[in-house]
Amino acid sequence: MTSQATPIAPAAGSGNPRGSIYRSGTLWLLMVISTLNFLDRQVLNILAEPIKHDLGLSDTEIGLLTGLAFALFYTVLGIPIARYADRPTTNRSSLIAVCLAFWSGMTALCGMAQSYGQLLMARIGVGVGEAGCTPAAHSLISDLYPKEQRASALAFYGLGLPIGTLLGLGLGGGLAELFGWRATLISLGLPGIVIGLISYIAIRDPRKLGLLPPVTTPQPSMREVLNEILASRAFLFLVAAMALGSFLSYGKNVWQAIFFMRSHGLTPGVAGPVLGLVVGIGAAFGAWLGGWLATHYGTRNPRHILTGPALGGLLAMPLSLGAYYTGDWRLAAVLLTLATVSSGLAYGPTFTCVQGLVRTQSRGVATAIFLFVMNLIGLGLGPLFFGMMSDALRPIAGVESVRWVLYIAVALAPIPAFLFWRSSLHLNREMKH
Repeated sequence: MTSQATPIAPAAGSGNPRGSIYRSGTLWLLMVISTLNFLDRQVLNILAEPIKHDLGLSDTEIGLLTGLAFALFYTVLGIPIARYADRPTTNRSSLIAVCLAFWSGMTALCGMAQSYGQLLMARIGVGVGEAGCTPAAHSLISDLYPKEQRASALAFYGLGLPIGTLLGLGLGGGLAELFGWRATLISLGLPGIVIGLISYIAIRDPRKLGLLPPVTTPQPSMREVLNEILASRAFLFLVAAMALGSFLSYGKNVWQAIFFMRSHGLTPGVAGPVLGLVVGIGAAFGAWLGGWLATHYGTRNPRHILTGPALGGLLAMPLSLGAYYTGDWRLAAVLLTLATVSSGLAYGPTFTCVQGLVRTQSRGVATAIFLFVMNLIGLGLGPLFFGMMSDALRPIAGVESVRWVLYIAVALAPIPAFLFWRSSLHLNREMKH
């Protein structure tokens, strides 16, 4: 990895090392870090059912553990950490490496917890560490890649979501069946500490290598960044689309695993790999396709950067409905894979717009504010809300209460698709770079 991260001279007339080995090596390593980010975040989904039985928890407590406990600290701390990352003197690569080592250690501590309270505190620690990753990584990638390549680069970084989810669910389910949920969390957390050390040595922030133009303007204040965001109708519609979309997707991701175990009778060792492949293959292909579509069509007309997310959100609705309705878990897995491809079109285009709708000096904070709203509503409230709904519907629906909750999620799917379309109408006028 070290040799890949060695910078070479930038192209003439360019402040960034575009087209260099340095850029490619850095992007690959950041994608690995993103993978660990989502692995440690998602593994608890497949472990939720054995944890529930071992500690005697309710669905609401599982929703709090997998959602709000993580998301509250992840989102709130993300803003000041991103503010620090936006400072011209901050070494973003070192920040990412330290955060990686911290959240990986806290994942291992989750496996050592002997009570719900201890597990909850360790899970909060995972959220604290992960808060420093994505805003700094997005800002760094946006400095490395020109506007016309940024959607593809951010989509490549976004492959960490499906790959991490695949590993989290697949490895998590298999290891849990063999060794239990505690050993699973410990074994999946410890490697991140090693990768953090490698990242600290291998990645070099282009700011520290003299590869970026000197900063001649002061860092904007938080009020200025907020005013810049509030003045952008495209940004506001976009954050609304992703907030509701994440509310539905994060809620479904937790309870889909439980749905396959309760309604279809699968064990964690089977449900984990199945859902890992569903989300891994579907979201990976969707992220790649979304980045390609945004680059191919958005270069000609910025409005079409968000056409894929809007159409994909609508297409995912009937596919998901069929998956939750069928009594055949194999057919359900196929339909969910196609639905995940459709909804996965959003990642690269969305964060391309976030980076392009604000000034360069505001990118990290803009990303953190975007993630704050998206994850507090989506990751924080989605699993918790669906858990509460499942508990409320249990007297009526029994073991099928989770299936009913997933039907409700499908019914709301057209709303984020509409909001993506509304955001796209303002892109031609508001995109800055």
